[in-house]
Amino acid sequence: MKKVTLFLALFFGFIPMLNAQWTSPGNGTTYTLDDLVEVSGCVSFDPQIFYYFITGDITISANDKLYINRNNGLIFITFGGDYTITIKGSMEAMGQDEEHYLPIGMGSGHLRFEDASDPSFLSYCWFGEMNGIQIINSDVTFDTCRFHYFYSQQHSSTVNIMNCDPVFTNCEFYSNEGAAIGSPANGQASPQIMNCQFTNNVTSNANLPQINLGPGSQDSIRIVNCTIEGHFDMSGGIAITDLMNTGDTKILLKNNVIKNNRYGYNQQGYNLSSVIDGNQFIDNNLETNPMNGGSGISVFGMNENNKAYIRNNVITGNLWGITAINAFNIDLGTEGDWGHNKIHDNGNGGVIYDLYNNSTSDILAVGNYWGTSDEQEIEDHITHQNDDPSLGLVIFVPFDSDDAIIESENAVFELWPNPAQGRFLVEGKGNMTITNMLGQVVFTKKIDGEENIGLPQGMYFVRLGGATRKVVVK
Repeated sequence: MKKVTLFLALFFGFIPMLNAQWTSPGNGTTYTLDDLVEVSGCVSFDPQIFYYFITGDITISANDKLYINRNNGLIFITFGGDYTITIKGSMEAMGQDEEHYLPIGMGSGHLRFEDASDPSFLSYCWFGEMNGIQIINSDVTFDTCRFHYFYSQQHSSTVNIMNCDPVFTNCEFYSNEGAAIGSPANGQASPQIMNCQFTNNVTSNANLPQINLGPGSQDSIRIVNCTIEGHFDMSGGIAITDLMNTGDTKILLKNNVIKNNRYGYNQQGYNLSSVIDGNQFIDNNLETNPMNGGSGISVFGMNENNKAYIRNNVITGNLWGITAINAFNIDLGTEGDWGHNKIHDNGNGGVIYDLYNNSTSDILAVGNYWGTSDEQEIEDHITHQNDDPSLGLVIFVPFDSDDAIIESENAVFELWPNPAQGRFLVEGKGNMTITNMLGQVVFTKKIDGEENIGLPQGMYFVRLGGATRKVVVK
């Protein structure tokens, strides 16, 4: 990517920079890039290197459409300066497949959707080295798109959204200077973010999470089946806040893997209500000062309408497991609806802090697994009223002792080594099923004898012949 940028910089040294701008007439016309070369004066094309150069500001007016299709050919769209393509009508941009993306950017420039009259759809597009994408009061869907190496001098987020509910499916955000997706405190937006990968964003190491959202709109904010993996000690995973008491924000956080960030998930402010189900919050411990972060889940309420229903999560390796601050309504499990969260081995300074209730509110946390079946040991790992009379009480009994995991000497199969370094052997006979800590089946096979199995790092449960054995893969 850097070599491409250098090439473009040299190439642009021979292109005159025009302070041009062009606006479509708004009469229902669909424009291709070749059309814009002909009519706008703001796009040129070099057939030898298949580059379309944006050399001025372009506005696609309401009712008009910009249509870009790779058409099985090789084309690149790049900006010859800090120019903006503004979509007030609609845009459809399509690469071919995962082997043939449509590259857009590489040089600078903006893409802005503002009060668009019609929905826009972009698929198999590769956006790189741009100054930002803005979506304001517009219906936009990104499917199987990549967002790499965006700058943050003008916008704190790669994609900035306001007063709309854009959709991101199967997208990848990697090594952008700012947050990947962000919305402001003075607007309302409920993005739908599904099956996306967020890796090493906020390369500026600013105090930002990779997903940084303000209050939601009437729809729920949904972040589902995503991986949010960090690298920088000032960059968090996900933050959703309403500090201005704007409205009622509904959140679904489900089946995500959030790991190696400054913190995992932070929910803060007024009237936020979340369902946090089936996620993995692992090793969010990059913060060097535990007083400034490091929680797997943090709920900081300005009022008791900051609610969180927390079920079936794995929360481990963080500086703090769950922190509950000020005012809130947190449900970690009741007698009739156990939490089934696995909360263990979170701590700092040599002390385990699996749940820290830093408020006067009580917390029901029934039916969770705390890494041990010893009630006193669980008590020692929870900070609440029993440690400080001014704090609320955490009710964690009955707890899940994980007795369903059978590791009997009489197991009908053998498993070794355990812990394993990437691979392990299972010897036995019958239908073998291996599940992860979320109960998801990751391997199944009928065996008769010895089977050599390789799995990614994690904890798994191997069931064969009516017995279940736990194995740790490092």
